[in-house]
Amino acid sequence: MIDRATVDKIMDAVNIVDVVGEFVNLRKSGVNYKGLCPFHDDKTPSFMVSPARQICKCFSCGEGGNAINFLMKHEQITYPEALRWLAKKYNIEIQERELSDDEKREQSERESMFVVNEWACDYFHNILKNDVDGMAIGKQYFRSRGVRDDIIEKFKLGFALTKRDALVNEARRKGYKDEFLVKTGLCVENEHGVYDRFAGRAIFPWLNVSGKVVAFGGRKLDAATKGVQQKYVNSPDSEIYHKERELYGIYQAKKAIVKEDCVYMVEGYTDVIAMHQCGLENVVANSGTALSNYQIRMLHRFTQNIVLLYDGDAAGIHAAMRGTDMLLQEGMNVKVLLLPDGDDPDSFSRKHTAQEFKEYIEQHQTDFIEFKTDLMLRDVKDPIKRAEAINNIVRSVSVIPDPIVRATYITECSRRLDVNETTLISQTNKYIAGEQEEQRRIADREQTRQQDNTSAPEPIGLHTALEQTTAVERMLVENIIRHGNEIIFEDLETEDGGTVNLNVAQYIDFDLGSDNLSFSDERYNRILQEAVEHSADNNFVAEQYFMQHPDPEMSQLAAQLGIDRHHLSESFQVKENTTLLRQRVQHLILDFRLDIVNQHLKTLQQQLREAGSDMERIKELMDDYRQTQELRNALAKQRGSDVIV
Repeated sequence: MIDRATVDKIMDAVNIVDVVGEFVNLRKSGVNYKGLCPFHDDKTPSFMVSPARQICKCFSCGEGGNAINFLMKHEQITYPEALRWLAKKYNIEIQERELSDDEKREQSERESMFVVNEWACDYFHNILKNDVDGMAIGKQYFRSRGVRDDIIEKFKLGFALTKRDALVNEARRKGYKDEFLVKTGLCVENEHGVYDRFAGRAIFPWLNVSGKVVAFGGRKLDAATKGVQQKYVNSPDSEIYHKERELYGIYQAKKAIVKEDCVYMVEGYTDVIAMHQCGLENVVANSGTALSNYQIRMLHRFTQNIVLLYDGDAAGIHAAMRGTDMLLQEGMNVKVLLLPDGDDPDSFSRKHTAQEFKEYIEQHQTDFIEFKTDLMLRDVKDPIKRAEAINNIVRSVSVIPDPIVRATYITECSRRLDVNETTLISQTNKYIAGEQEEQRRIADREQTRQQDNTSAPEPIGLHTALEQTTAVERMLVENIIRHGNEIIFEDLETEDGGTVNLNVAQYIDFDLGSDNLSFSDERYNRILQEAVEHSADNNFVAEQYFMQHPDPEMSQLAAQLGIDRHHLSESFQVKENTTLLRQRVQHLILDFRLDIVNQHLKTLQQQLREAGSDMERIKELMDDYRQTQELRNALAKQRGSDVIV
């Protein structure tokens, strides 16, 4: 367990711009920062980060909160794990008691797999550096590739001993269970037992965007690859690793990608490592598979500029063509660079300095549409094949979301292809209409599926809960969060002849408590209660208290309710007149009471319809209805409304 003093120390050290900036490409926007939201398919930057308030919020999907909320949501980790992540980042020591056996058993399977992978990464790395065979075989392999020691450390490279039970025996000795060795893919289990998957291979750990070890790649060494089909073996998909969602080198590259506003995409591990050693760090690999939407959206959070960097043979050309329409569809600016025949990024980077490599890229990279046009129409004489190639090119243009960029490409294609621009526009529109129709059909099928699947109600989440409460309740709680500590009544006389000051939270609590009224959402009641309880604390500021609340649900709720676009901007922070604030709070309380009364009237109307011929019950209900109407009219008059029935 982490004590409260340590939590406070961590929260005091946190800079939310630094934390969010680890995962999202943020750009200055006035006093705040903005970027593409990592929680939904964001096309235009709607994710705002406020360094002054140490909170973030997406004004499209509504997700937000403090640094802990962000990490919990983004990394799918627990509250203690998020605190440990922040403590590690800011070099804050955490003193924790040893977990009991029962508590250890309650650790999630996901966390256990991360622990095993982290241990295995250190194990492989230690073998490479200190074991006789590791140095003689594994380190010699990396030396033969020209890999320096600092790069070995940076990528945590390792070596697996040739004995098929070396890792599993050491893991058992350390107390790790076979179950997690198999689930992570470190080991394989069959009728003969459990044995190492990567025995005798050079090890390339996969780190996710936050630096956690999620998988491994193992390469058979050159002397052992003769006649061997499977040069590389990779971890299988697991609870913590899905190949289509990860990119090799993303953790080591993300800061450079943001700095350079560009990412180089290569094919393999050694290409990434060699380019880092050359001095080009904004590089990742998709390891020979087609790019997925998950990977593209991850990259788009850091930059919208991508260069596909492959060797110039047939395999390299094929790799450059894979997944490019998806890149264009996500609004990425795609360029292609095919290296000279016989060179891949690994070999080319070892022959050139970083500056020479950068200059070569600048001089030889080609816009993807131009690349595809040249490639598909080269030496094509047959009219039918030419028409098919042009249609293929136009289809790629049609997926570009920006209409201006799309129109520019159409004009350029018309010039290069010698085809009437009107014809290209017409064909582009056909493809766009076809795609929109397909999306409508998919949406209709999904809606039908959801309507049919009514066996179990979905759990109520944050946004659903907000929708089920009244707008007035939300506005009252917004005022508690934003202004709860601000005094709106001074020197009010008490029954014993004294005087008292009331802040926003205290006044709302006093007014509602006089008639035993409460909010329909228990979390709202908790916010009011805590604001009142802490009103006597020195330097209590409601907004700061709730935004940095130790309960992540409360801090997230505070961000959801307490922040809007104008409130997030320092330029709008003009101290509100006390009279206006008091009037607004009083007005909202009257609205809240009116809501309750109106709801009671609706309930009485329903009960009257159901009373049938029971005259005694009807009379009782009508008396209640008249009294409630009188109360509503009095409240409406007090509120200043002229809508009185």
